Amino acid sequence: MARKLKDIKSEIVTAFVSNEQIIAAYGLDPSKTFEQEFSLVSFENVVFNSIAYVIYVLELLFQQHKKEVTEQLYNQKSGRLPWYRDMALQFQYGFDLLVDSDEFDNTNKTAEEIAISKIIKYAAVNDGDNQGVIIVKIAGETDNKLAPITTLGKESVEQYFEEIKYAGSRVVVINYLPDLLYLSIQIQRDVLVLDSNGQSKIDGTKPVEDALQEFMKELPFDGELRLQDLVDKLQPVEGVKIATVLEASSSWIDPTNNAYGVATVFNVKRIPESGYFEIPNFDTISYVE
Repeated sequence: MARKLKDIKSEIVTAFVSNEQIIAAYGLDPSKTFEQEFSLVSFENVVFNSIAYVIYVLELLFQQHKKEVTEQLYNQKSGRLPWYRDMALQFQYGFDLLVDSDEFDNTNKTAEEIAISKIIKYAAVNDGDNQGVIIVKIAGETDNKLAPITTLGKESVEQYFEEIKYAGSRVVVINYLPDLLYLSIQIQRDVLVLDSNGQSKIDGTKPVEDALQEFMKELPFDGELRLQDLVDKLQPVEGVKIATVLEASSSWIDPTNNAYGVATVFNVKRIPESGYFEIPNFDTISYVE
């Protein structure tokens, strides 16, 4: 783990003022700290700040590099759940696999063509309820929003996993429309900032709705939505005094009829069946004084 900037500098300056030759050359008092001997604008302080910052950045880079290498090694362990997720993200629509390989044939293809073919932008993998079943949730993007990939795309993905999966495993691909999230929220507003419809009295925007949309984008794919986190997101919004979630419910696609089921209430947290949520409207947000 990378050290804090102040700790790096502290180590440098402590060694500096403890050096006998430095003490003699500068006429330092060994009982005093570096900060007591040198001002903030001194040449020595400026130099040590610069050195400490360079070391700090390098340690961050090394830490990130180690993390990326570790993740790559972990994901490359074939047959593990992270491997299936990595393979989902590597899928290329319209491309064929190399013979006896789980890699696609990109011969004579441009980087742009390869990028366009990778239609799966989000993926999550979990064990199914039955032994040997692997659930792969996927989603693409439409107009910068999470969305299912096409029916033909899903068929190709299913065939792709049939070819690369490990013997004894059955891969189930979930490519649903988003779970619909219904929120009944009461906002105690600052009447100087927001009107009774939640609009800013300065620019006419709806900051609570904007914060909710931003919160949805920040949720990791197939991540757990926690109502307390949602409240924490709304509380700092300008014009919001108290944000209270009165009720939260969600509905998701029933695979037997490909239609949304009846919304069910949840009190603390919920993981979306599709991997992601969408708030269909903000009609159940009330603004009170």
